[in-house]
Amino acid sequence: MLPIDPHADHGRRAWVACPACQDIRDCVDCAERRNCNDHWRYLLSNTGSVLHLQCPGCTHVWDHESGFGATRGAPARGR
Repeated sequence: MLPIDPHADHGRRAWVACPACQDIRDCVDCAERRNCNDHWRYLLSNTGSVLHLQCPGCTHVWDHESGFGATRGAPARGR
C-alpha cells in the first residue's frame, strides 16, 4: 500500500469512484451522484481536464479524464 502523497491536501478534493477499492458501491449519496462526506478523493493536481487523484482509503493513485475544460485529446485540425 502506498503512503498518502505528501502534497495531498484535505481542502482539494474530488468525488470520483476509486477504480481499485470500489468503496462507494453501497453508498446512497454516491449512487445519487451527491458529494458524500466519506467517499472523496485527494485532488493531487490536474493537467487540463485530467485529474490526478489518490484514494484516502486504499491509497490508489490514478488519472481521471473529467471532460471539463481543455481535454488531452488529439488537437483540432484546421480546414
